[in-house]
Amino acid sequence: MPQPAALSLASDEELIQEFCHGDRELAAAQLVRRYQRFVYSVAYRYLGRHEDAQDAAQEVFLKAFANLHRFEHRSSVRTWLYRITVRTALSMLRQRKLKSWLRWDEAFPEDTEPASPSLTPDQLHEREEFERYFHHVLAQLPEKQRETFVLRYIEGLSYEEISQMLGTSIGGLKANYFLAVRKIAKALLTGPYADDFRQALRRRNGHAADI
Repeated sequence: MPQPAALSLASDEELIQEFCHGDRELAAAQLVRRYQRFVYSVAYRYLGRHEDAQDAAQEVFLKAFANLHRFEHRSSVRTWLYRITVRTALSMLRQRKLKSWLRWDEAFPEDTEPASPSLTPDQLHEREEFERYFHHVLAQLPEKQRETFVLRYIEGLSYEEISQMLGTSIGGLKANYFLAVRKIAKALLTGPYADDFRQALRRRNGHAADI
């Protein structure tokens, strides 16, 4: 019987083999541990609520394990789980008629680091207000642009990975990302946080650029 420590170093393909022909429980636990944060994050971007994203993640893994013996390795496990997650989240949206995203800070699991104790209550409130505003800006983007921006900028995936997940050319993804960044920048430069955003750009660029 394989030990949990050994399975933690196993490839996805080896875990699938173990699930199908060996210790299903250990293999399933390792796959969940490896991908639960990713699945939760993708689900949240569609559903906008911590509780709904958790429910979706549980359903995704149940579906995945029920069909793991059919996995044909034509894509990565990450891509396969992404597609299941999107279908599950969209189904939940249709059922529950969730049409808006909620607070940005609910996107992070409960075990993430707490807010810095050096921030004053006023600073914490201001940051929360900005996060809500930025979340609102994201929600106004067309779906393909928002999806590309979230996966590229927030999730940190490469264009190659996103292309496999979405079935979109790398050129198309770069165009979507460029348009998303331009629209976000325009919204920030004309919104209630315009001065703060300009100052941040100046600090980043090292000069007082005319924006």
